[in-house]
Amino acid sequence: MTISVILPAKNEAGGLDRTLPALIARLPDAEIIVVDDGSTDDTAAIAAAHGATVLSSPYSMGNGAAIKRGARAAKGDILVFMDADGQHDPACIDALLAKLNEGYDMVVGARDWSGQAGVHRGAANAFYNWLASRMTGFDVKDLTSGFRVVRAGKFREFIHLLPNGFSYPTTSTMAFFRSAYPVAYMPIPVAKRLGKSHIRPLRDGIRFLLIIFKIATLYSPLKLFAPASGLFFLTALAYYAYTYVTQGRFTNMSVLLFSAAVIIFLIGLVSEQITALTYRRGE
Repeated sequence: MTISVILPAKNEAGGLDRTLPALIARLPDAEIIVVDDGSTDDTAAIAAAHGATVLSSPYSMGNGAAIKRGARAAKGDILVFMDADGQHDPACIDALLAKLNEGYDMVVGARDWSGQAGVHRGAANAFYNWLASRMTGFDVKDLTSGFRVVRAGKFREFIHLLPNGFSYPTTSTMAFFRSAYPVAYMPIPVAKRLGKSHIRPLRDGIRFLLIIFKIATLYSPLKLFAPASGLFFLTALAYYAYTYVTQGRFTNMSVLLFSAAVIIFLIGLVSEQITALTYRRGE
């Protein structure tokens, strides 16, 4: 089985200078692809100097876009995705590959609390893990980790689903669970990143909120819409009981709430069918 290592990089010259020598020493026969996402520093030059294949973009398209470009260009049977900022240790790759050979289609490096970038990020990721676990019925230990190994053919089935932004780990993980491809998690150490993080609190706070809904809609939309519909129905029933007792009539607000419950449930059914068709397209 041939291996391709894909590192999305935006202004990560310092991180690549530390990561690439260790990576080449660990996997001398692997194809190493650095996707330069519109960097303004020496990212591309550093990567080329270490012998990596460099895919450069004239402007920044996003982390997910870099992953997609790298996955399309990779020639290996196994794809290894890792960050270029020096946080991920290439020495962990052997353990991830060994786990993959046990019959899994994707193995994800799971960070502990100390590996999270701050308390707020750690708390948000813990909530995502809990929500994804409830949605899928599997113990999701790190939904947003970018350090993972995966079988190339299976991963490319879902390239059309991946966003151009930062949430490709969420999307790919939920897609694998939805398609009954085995996923495993292994604990990994995470070093302090080199360089400046590209996370912006306000913008990415909204993005993380959207990830919550994406988790539900990617796996099974009805699991999101059915409880919402039930909440509207119970509210309508309670309001109708109150107005009947106090006023002896069925109000327009009760009609509106009952109608909303039905509409939300029907939207969930339609979304469920669209999701099923989307995954069949990948197959």
